[in-house]
Amino acid sequence: MTENKTIVLTGGGTGGHITPVLAVATELKKLQPAIKVVYIGQKGGVLLDVPAKHPAIDEVYAVRAGKFRRYHGVGWRQILDLETQWLNIRDAFWVLVGIWQSFWLLRRLKPRIVFTRGGYVSVPVALGGRLSGVPYITHDSDSTPSLANRLIARWATVHAVALPKELYPYPLSKTVMVGIPVSREHVPVNTKLQQQYRNEIGLGSYKKVLFVTGGGNGADQLNQIVAKSSPTLLEQYTDLAIVVLSGRLHEERLNSLYDELLDKEDRKRVIIKGFVTDLYRYSSAADVIVARGGATGLAEFAIERKACIVIPSKQLSWQIHHARTLAARHAIIDLPENEAVQPGRLADEVADLFEHPERRKQLADALGDLARPDAAKTLAMLLLDKMQNA
Repeated sequence: MTENKTIVLTGGGTGGHITPVLAVATELKKLQPAIKVVYIGQKGGVLLDVPAKHPAIDEVYAVRAGKFRRYHGVGWRQILDLETQWLNIRDAFWVLVGIWQSFWLLRRLKPRIVFTRGGYVSVPVALGGRLSGVPYITHDSDSTPSLANRLIARWATVHAVALPKELYPYPLSKTVMVGIPVSREHVPVNTKLQQQYRNEIGLGSYKKVLFVTGGGNGADQLNQIVAKSSPTLLEQYTDLAIVVLSGRLHEERLNSLYDELLDKEDRKRVIIKGFVTDLYRYSSAADVIVARGGATGLAEFAIERKACIVIPSKQLSWQIHHARTLAARHAIIDLPENEAVQPGRLADEVADLFEHPERRKQLADALGDLARPDAAKTLAMLLLDKMQNA
């Protein structure tokens, strides 16, 4: 009988979850081309087509998953929000359905091991693996574990983490620091490579580029903050182009907003993309990046050595904590959302970085010192090692 060489990879439906999964898949195929790599995503996921088109993914499946809604700073008031509680009850049912679906799917696929990047779908897939006797490895990119990983941590074979393992509430004997897996297309960027990417994305004539990203699904509030700052920045810098990775669901509305805010000539200097598979070109082309506090994106920008202004979501405690951790190391500018919404606040921060290249370099170097470019390969080797012993 032929030995089963199947590995299942799973992770939530955001770009920050899917990107590391695909990076690991790529390394797995490089190390063992004959291995079968299967991705399990969340049914109805907006970005489910991305792994389906990736050359390192052999098969894609989707199961039900649910979200537990709890919001930073809201406290007990969310208990009285009937809509939130109803959605939590509904999604608890979907988690049970997803566990059942995952159990039978894994029984059929018979993988040797499961790698879970976190996110809602990780819970049913990991628990389905537990019930079907398949070991799994978790990964945490943020400085605090996600709720999904906390729920499934007890039965994990190994906890792979991004930062020193002493920061995490896992048994040290089962915890391994690996960094955050990113695509090998993210590399340190010099002036020549930056200009090359600007030429490739049609921005070769601009002297300054601002790149804005709220992640693969976008961030509506971040989009609004940047849009309101854009008239000031475009007026101040006639050689500036702004590229916004809006998220597919926000693309049409954001285009309409910029049409209202800007005159015809300035509007030509704002490029909005719903989603891109070559994010490295856009981030590498930038002088300054404005982003949320997602760990994966910041890991990519660290390798590229980019100056970043981070506006973490005020509702997501892990983004706030991660941004503060990096700011304490002088690796980013941490701009809380309640400050970023103040008129002119973001524009002033961006302008200050444009005017002071030495400050940009200081931020870029400090963030770059935290980069671990071999994280994806390290994780792939860990998975193959545990697969052999499973």
